[in-house]
Amino acid sequence: MEIKAADVKQLRDKTGAGMMDCKKALTEAEGDFAKAERILKELGLAAAAKRSGRATNEGRIFTTITEDAAALLELSCETDFVARNKDFIALGNAIVERVARENISLEDSQIAEQVKEAISTIKENMAARRAKRMEIAKNEKVVQYVHGEGGSIGVLLKVAASKPETLENESVSQFAFDCALHVAAFNPTFLSKDNVPAEYVKEQEEIYMQQARNLGKPEKVLEGIVKGKLNKHLSEICFLEQPFVKDDKRSVAKVAADIGKEIGDELTVAEFAYYKVGEQE
Repeated sequence: MEIKAADVKQLRDKTGAGMMDCKKALTEAEGDFAKAERILKELGLAAAAKRSGRATNEGRIFTTITEDAAALLELSCETDFVARNKDFIALGNAIVERVARENISLEDSQIAEQVKEAISTIKENMAARRAKRMEIAKNEKVVQYVHGEGGSIGVLLKVAASKPETLENESVSQFAFDCALHVAAFNPTFLSKDNVPAEYVKEQEEIYMQQARNLGKPEKVLEGIVKGKLNKHLSEICFLEQPFVKDDKRSVAKVAADIGKEIGDELTVAEFAYYKVGEQE
């Protein structure tokens, strides 16, 4: 069958493998993208799977925090020039505020009308591509971070404590903001190992097993090799297991625990959300 150059490029962008390797994998998989990606992984030619792909369009990420909820929005457009337009920015801020305060869907007719009017005014196609709402309880605190003047990356991060007053502690506030910076920089796939779906773990184990067999490793050592590779992989993609951005000798979870001990309360990172303009989910 004919393998399209666009499919080869898409596979290369997602896996980091060479063009010819991607074409061979797609040919072997008879055009099945997921199967081709799996083939590259088993051959050790693909980078570890990430939650997002390469940015493919323009736009801006918007965030807001209210008393009881926060929201994250990606508003897309055709050019980076429009992404800096004051009317475009005003539209994004208005939509993200409604998502937080009213818990509405982007399918809401009023939002659709607002976007339509903006298209008519700015003369460029755009779309409210996706949004995430995060509720905030009395013992929780959410911080926001938007990277750069162009707003290409946006993060919401929630920390929780046993006592609400703990969240006003300066060390806790700084830790929460540093965690948001960490997420923006490293884009973890999961919060912790406990959040990793069983089917994902199973797939990775099968891939690592095949990789070890490809290297001719004896059967009696395969299980240990797979376990070691899996633990290393999870520590790289799970936020709480990653080395903290401001102290790579400690994990994020360890820093949270240490700060909790210092202030006399239990401090945890409860949730995060990461958007990058144009990412492929």
